[in-house]
Amino acid sequence: MTPIRRIFIANRGEIAVRVIRTARELGLETVLGTSAADRDSLGAKLATRAVVLGPAASKDSYLNIGAVIEAAKGTGCDAVHPGYGFLSENRVLAEACAAAGLIFIGPSPDNLAAVGDKLTARGHAEAAGVPLVPGGNASTLAEAEAVATRIGYPILIKAVAGGGGKGMKRVDQPADLGPQLSMAMAEASAAFGDDRVYLERFVTVGRHVEVQIISDGVTVLHAGERDCSVQRRYQKLVEEAPAPNLSPALRQGLLDAAVAYARHIGYRSLGTVEFLVDVPRNSFYFLEMNARIQVEHPVTEAVTGLDLIAQQIAIAEGRPLFLQQDNLTLKGHAIECRLNAEDVFRDFRPSPGRVTLAWFPSLPGLRVDTHMTPGAMIPPYYDSMVAKLIAHGPTRAEAIATLQKALKVCILQGITTNAPLHQAILADPVFQAGGVDTSYLAGLLPYLTKAQP
Repeated sequence: MTPIRRIFIANRGEIAVRVIRTARELGLETVLGTSAADRDSLGAKLATRAVVLGPAASKDSYLNIGAVIEAAKGTGCDAVHPGYGFLSENRVLAEACAAAGLIFIGPSPDNLAAVGDKLTARGHAEAAGVPLVPGGNASTLAEAEAVATRIGYPILIKAVAGGGGKGMKRVDQPADLGPQLSMAMAEASAAFGDDRVYLERFVTVGRHVEVQIISDGVTVLHAGERDCSVQRRYQKLVEEAPAPNLSPALRQGLLDAAVAYARHIGYRSLGTVEFLVDVPRNSFYFLEMNARIQVEHPVTEAVTGLDLIAQQIAIAEGRPLFLQQDNLTLKGHAIECRLNAEDVFRDFRPSPGRVTLAWFPSLPGLRVDTHMTPGAMIPPYYDSMVAKLIAHGPTRAEAIATLQKALKVCILQGITTNAPLHQAILADPVFQAGGVDTSYLAGLLPYLTKAQP
């Protein structure tokens, strides 16, 4: 076991503040690496110390592995926490940490390699006996046509190294396959430097359900599942735990499959195994594993009572899990809304700028994860999320009611947010009934636009 005393946080925004909060509770010092645009951020003020990694552009700061390692070593840190996004699943960073004598608060380089390439990850799922969406890889149009003929239309083209919807294209008929394949490969090359793609059958009515894994390399546990089906352009907006309206057999199947996958690859750290639930067939398929803390981790914390960042740090120190599956119980229901700086009524146009007033209510069962304070700047260079509102209650209906109250009165002046979208979602009887699929939001948006104030 190697105790950690000072953590270098290689990230920004609310996740940086979130890690600092737990580190403080554990009595640990923190050093935050920022870009020049974030030098006056809340995280920089809360950390024990802050250092500027480079200019505003991510490639020159948050994605600069050399700068991260140099700053972590130069400030006497024992470990690096990568948060989510940026370098959080980067094998090169994990290897560089090891070479520099730093603890990477995340999985091993081998774990990252196993899940970072989607084709390799699919191969591990097959070996672990985890169901896969019918599909196959394709490097030419002829190969793509052969796979599409075998699995049937509609299909999805996905980037092997991708995520966040980049390099992803839906194809409904053979005539569209060639053009869409070319666009997907070009997008993948531009976004990830890797133009490899593969094809999957498109599930017409599907839900996005994921399972939280906690593993010390010997004991593999799940902390329940989350439903992340409310999405816009493959970006999650609302997440909840547990997933509503799943049959007991399907729920248990998802949990068992996630544990089997993590155990098969010898996973060590926190991670999330993501699945696509095929609603008409009442079955599920492996999508991918995210080898990091998730944006939506607070809903799991709410229903389990765990501090997942603290678990992550303890595992990185080499501590064995004190938990057992039987005593990891879920209580109540939690829902999270991602508040983004964007204008719903102007095609979600980003709304960077200075926040002149930031206020969130104090309500029973409400948690707010944010880096917003009066005077805070929202730079145009990064993700537009400014806060996460998480409500926990004995029932799903009570969690929804708490979020509705919070969204009605919270204030972020100086910018425009997507709060009206969340209010519409929470008030919609279809959402309130539970179990919406990934096409849900696309159907709701036209009605919201017509009701523009």
